[in-house]
Amino acid sequence: MPPAVEAAWGVRERPSKGPRPSLTLDRIVGAAVSLASTEGLDAVSMGRVAKELGVSTMSLYRYVSAKSELYVLMQEAATGAPPDHLPPPGADWREALAAWAWAMREVYHRNLWLLRVPVAGPPATPNMVAWWEKALVALEGTGLDEGAVLSVTLLVAGYVKNEAVLTADLAAVVAASDDPPEQVMARYARTLRRLAAPEEYPAVTRILDSGVLDVADEPEDEFRFGLDRILDGVAVLVAGRGTAS
Repeated sequence: MPPAVEAAWGVRERPSKGPRPSLTLDRIVGAAVSLASTEGLDAVSMGRVAKELGVSTMSLYRYVSAKSELYVLMQEAATGAPPDHLPPPGADWREALAAWAWAMREVYHRNLWLLRVPVAGPPATPNMVAWWEKALVALEGTGLDEGAVLSVTLLVAGYVKNEAVLTADLAAVVAASDDPPEQVMARYARTLRRLAAPEEYPAVTRILDSGVLDVADEPEDEFRFGLDRILDGVAVLVAGRGTAS
């Protein structure tokens, strides 16, 4: 079992010999999460976390064997347990899965550094498994087989994360420009009109002529549109009681 998973579930044995430890795993993870929240994931290192805690770097290794393990525990702590109201009482599968997706999106946007944590494997820590459980429960009663249920869950989870990455990256671009989003989009449209010849890029030209690139849509509207289209596709699968294959 990976050390981070053991630590997250509280099944790792602690050394019984030696001086009384002055640290706890929760303190270490909390300091790392605080660093990531204020300075970004790149600021997190074993040495920097030790400095924040006022201890030696080597003392951290009694609790965390490597930075990759620390990342897993940070992700577990920042994600937290899913809300108790998921899925909403009496909700059908579509409403329940949509509520799950919006709640997961909120977690990412509250902790944008989570989007930069390398994928260490399938969900295996308590909170991550709990979120997975909620998504699976949302699809109960659809008549889909277990393979299809798993595939739908992965599809929606991937969409939520990808949208959060894209939204965060675009927001960073806008923030770096010191201009309102509307001005950034209008400037982008003007640039394309100057550079993209209509005879070579007719489809792009039609988009430019429509004026849709001259305004900045709300991220929530884009997320809702994409999620609805995905759920439309899932509804077709449910109607046919299909399988992932």
